[in-house]
This record gives sequence, C-alpha cells and structure tokens, in this order.
Amino acid sequence: MTTPHPVLEALRQIVGAANVLTEGDLSAWELDWRKRVHGRALAVVRPASTAEVAAVVKACAQAGVSMVPQGGNTGMVVGSTPDTSGTQVVLSLQRMNQVRVLDGANLTVTVDAGCVLQSLQEACERAGFLFPLSLASEGSCTIGGNLGTNAGGTQVVRYGNTRELCLGLEVVTPQGDIWDGLTGLRKDNTGYDLRHLMIGSEGTLGVITAATMKLYPLPVSQLTAFAAVPSLEAAVELLGLAHRHLSAGLTGFEVMGRFALSLVTRHFPQIKVPFQDRDCPYCVVLENSDQESETHARERFERLLEAALEQGCVLDAVVAESITQARQLWHIRESIPLAQAQEGLNIKHDISIAVSRIPEFVRSTDALLAQQFPGARLVNYGHLGDGNLHYNVQAPEGSDAEAFLKNQEGAVNALVYERVDQFRGSISAEHGIGSLKRGELQHHKSPVALCMMRAIKQALDPHNRMNPNRVLSIE
Repeated sequence: MTTPHPVLEALRQIVGAANVLTEGDLSAWELDWRKRVHGRALAVVRPASTAEVAAVVKACAQAGVSMVPQGGNTGMVVGSTPDTSGTQVVLSLQRMNQVRVLDGANLTVTVDAGCVLQSLQEACERAGFLFPLSLASEGSCTIGGNLGTNAGGTQVVRYGNTRELCLGLEVVTPQGDIWDGLTGLRKDNTGYDLRHLMIGSEGTLGVITAATMKLYPLPVSQLTAFAAVPSLEAAVELLGLAHRHLSAGLTGFEVMGRFALSLVTRHFPQIKVPFQDRDCPYCVVLENSDQESETHARERFERLLEAALEQGCVLDAVVAESITQARQLWHIRESIPLAQAQEGLNIKHDISIAVSRIPEFVRSTDALLAQQFPGARLVNYGHLGDGNLHYNVQAPEGSDAEAFLKNQEGAVNALVYERVDQFRGSISAEHGIGSLKRGELQHHKSPVALCMMRAIKQALDPHNRMNPNRVLSIE
C-alpha cells in the first residue's frame, strides 16, 4: 500500500478535507482543454481565499512539491494541467469567484482571480458599465487565467489585450508571501512594474489571486455588420476605412476564410451564414459602438459601407437590425473553432503579423503548404484588426487525421513558424506558450530575451516550484 504524501494532511488542515481531491475522476483538472494531454496530479487543492492560497503555497514549498495554478482550464497550449508524474499539486482557484468592489467613480472593478469572465461582464453591465474583454470561452474561462496568458479576444482593436485592461494585481509569490498591488491607480511610477511582469507569465512566477480591472461606460448603441470581401488585401483596406470612418467606435474586426465558414455550414446547418452562394474568399464581421445614439451609429456605419462598396473592397454586406441578429452574426465567427473540432484533429497556429503584411504572408505560406502537404486544408480566421490570425491546418479530405497530425505536425509547424519569423511576427499572439510551444520558443525568441526571462524566473522562483517546465526550459 502506497504511503500518502505527508503534504496532503497539511493541505487538508488549510482548506478542509473536502477541498483536497486525490481520488475519483479528476479529468476536469487533469485533462487539457483540447484533450491532447491527460496528466496526473498528486492532489487538486481548492482554496477559498488569498490567505489559504498563501498557506497552500508555503506548505508545498516547504515540502518541495511543485504547483500548477489553474483557473477555468480553458487554455490552448497545455499550460495549466499537471504532468504525468503524479507529484504536482493543481491549485484550482475556482472557489475564489467573487466581484469584490466596483468603483464607478474610478471606473474600476476588483475581482477574485477565479471569477468566470462572463459573470464579471454581467455584473458590470448590471451596474451600468462595460467590461470589454470578450472571448469564445468566456462562459468558463476565469480572470486569473485571462491575465496569466494575457488573453486577447474580439475587442482588442479598441480596448487592447487583458494587459491593457489591468490596473493592479494581488499575487502570492512562490515562497507564499502576498503582494497587494490592488490600488487601481492609473499613474504609479515607483519602480519596476511588477503587474506587467506577472501578466502573461502563465503561473510560472506566482499565483494571481485578484485583479483590479478597467471599466468603460456602456455604449448607447452597438451595430454589427457582416461583409463579403474579394481578398485579404480588400479586408485590410476595409479595416483602414473603418478606422477613418468610425475612429474609436470600431470595437471589433474579424476575418473568416471561405473554408472556415464552410465548416460552420457543414457541421451546424442551423446557422445561416450570409453570402455562401457568392464567390468570395473572405468575409468580415465588424462592430461599431457609439456613445451618442443609434441613429448616429447607423449613419456612420452606412457611410463606411457605401465608401467600401464604391472602392470595391466590399462585395456585399448586411447590417444587423436587432441585438438578436447581431448575436447571430457573431455566433458564426465564434462557431468556427467548434466546427473545426467537429471536422477532426487539426494543427493550430495562433500567430501575429503586422496587419499590412498579412495578405502577403497568407498568400505565400498557403502556396508553400499546398506544395509540401498536398490536399491540406487551411482554416484561416481571426482578429485582423490587431494582426492576430488563427492559421490552422486541417488534414486532407478523407484522410486519417490522427496519422496526419502525428506524421506532419512538426514539419507543418516548422514551415509556418519559419515564415512567421521571416515576417517578423510572433508564434503566439494570445494563447501563450505553456508546454506545447516551449520547445518552439527556444528557436523563435531572441537568445538575449530568453536569458533575461530565465534570470527573472531564477530570481523569483529559484527552486522552480511554480508551474515548472512551462514557457521556459530551465537548465
């Protein structure tokens, strides 16, 4: 009979026996979102407060046990699930899910790290404010996870990534100390900005337990349009027109390739995708938020689309006439990842390229992939407004998708990432590095940058207890 690890009793004393899970089905915490890796945890520990997190971290540090902080476990790069050793503690923050303080005058909200994004959006809306971070997984992802990966989403073009929305953090260090940085100040030049160091660190430098985030007034009107465009060059031209006509009112600009949309039609026939009978290689969904009136918003939108039709960068367009129609148009875009999953295993790329160079990148890289991997299908869609594409590769029609992934993923990644380097882009725009891209980072990040990153990790977590073997290889 195996002797239980001595740290388990200490953890039960801190959070209660019911919140130290060691038996039964733990796949909700051990299996990654894409179901690529199923780890095995020593225990899943569920603290209910920052003080409990600090005590758990201290106990694990004293016992020499490594920890894996976890929010909603919706990550795409296997960064928040345990390895297969059975020696790591998963630190789940899902019980820490409250909105602590909403300060309307300061336009901020302070929230526990385990609060689900959609719950925060709804709480802010009830109070008459907008929290603009919006992701396909918003019904299950958490603010701590969003900050840990510096998540992007559909409204980055106006409001920025999660980093730009954060004014302060509360963090438990790898030694179990608590840093309270929840001031909500917009100006504070008192040394290094530790907040930005923690954001995007994927739990490797500490555990984010709470955050103070920016709020915005609710828009008076929000309009959504769905437009067919003749090329990616035309989509970029339309984006420029949208910036000029709508200015800060442009809050979303998404591009979707024809094949990506055809997968939605194939797997979700109840979803009506506009212009599927038109010979157009790309469609765009764009959003205009207005603080004046719906009439003002609609007039600006109509002038934009008239100009775009005259210049030939739009072939046809529809503007939603109701909130329901707007949601239906956005639902098309949000259904692409689900449709692709229904189609079968695929090779995902979350890349960032300067907007002006995206058409050239896609045209030349499409051609190389077609030449080297005959029949491979490109599922190209994403946040054109901020230069972030989900440039995914589906196995050839009728082939063994699992075999294609096993035999070709390395070569496909090498080709795509080499092209990203040539265009001075990034191999991870919003999903992070995790363990899935850790090896790739060594080849595509500056050696000087890697050296600096390792020095920071060594200084803050010298024993490599906090989410080890994620983001960086420590040697």
